[in-house]
Amino acid sequence: MNIDAHQHFWKYSSAEYDWIDQTMRPLHRDFLPADLQTAATACGITGAISVQARQTVEETRWLLELAQANPFIRGVVGWLPLVSANVAQEIERFAANPKLRAVRHVVQAEPDGYMLRDDFNAGISCLKNFSLAYDILVFERQLPEAIAFVDRHPGQPFILDHIAKPRIRDAQLSPWRENLRELSRRPNVCCKISGMVTEADPANWTPDTLRPYLDAVLNAFGPSRLMFGSDWPVCLLGASYAQWHEVVENFIKPLSTDEQTAIRGGTAMRAYGLERA
Repeated sequence: MNIDAHQHFWKYSSAEYDWIDQTMRPLHRDFLPADLQTAATACGITGAISVQARQTVEETRWLLELAQANPFIRGVVGWLPLVSANVAQEIERFAANPKLRAVRHVVQAEPDGYMLRDDFNAGISCLKNFSLAYDILVFERQLPEAIAFVDRHPGQPFILDHIAKPRIRDAQLSPWRENLRELSRRPNVCCKISGMVTEADPANWTPDTLRPYLDAVLNAFGPSRLMFGSDWPVCLLGASYAQWHEVVENFIKPLSTDEQTAIRGGTAMRAYGLERA
């Protein structure tokens, strides 16, 4: 199965999605399962993982409802209040739905030190009791903190989103590359090849612009811990679904059949436990 391991849905409103600012006008509309399936199936994608785009339990509930109604949505990465006093009960309630496969918090928007807070880590510690992964969303400058955070949870599956958002627009590889390699030494961390065109200059990137970052992430994690993600519809700011899919397909073409299969869907199936979903 070919899996898109990272995409979003929303019914757009400026109040609820205030992070979609005026520079992102192409995103100022609804994006729903039928829109995604048209674009994804044209590229041979047979399933998707829908990721939270706002931090409410209402959105998590809505994404799970979409997943129940659309078998193409193989799993959901939702948001739950990990720092609340009743976090275990909240996780248990939502984990009863087998389509919930992971949780994510928008750590990139939090102050330094957030990932090391005791209350946040207590919430993370509850996830493994329900076989849920955790998606790490950080900027490259937050990688040292992410490493310390992961080290607190050696038995917890983690998935790094958007290759930790390196400074592609500035053509800067260090210290992102070295910190990424250090994080990859933790075997419980996988990584999504996603979100790159918007970290580059969306209007002027080329495959050659992205190549040093793709090489670095492949060298760090290897094919068995990498997965394709479109970051649709955010990717539309810099590329069509088909254009981004073609970049990844061309990049993995020299790999073995088994290695390509892992990146196309095998890693996502394993990391998110989709066989059980």
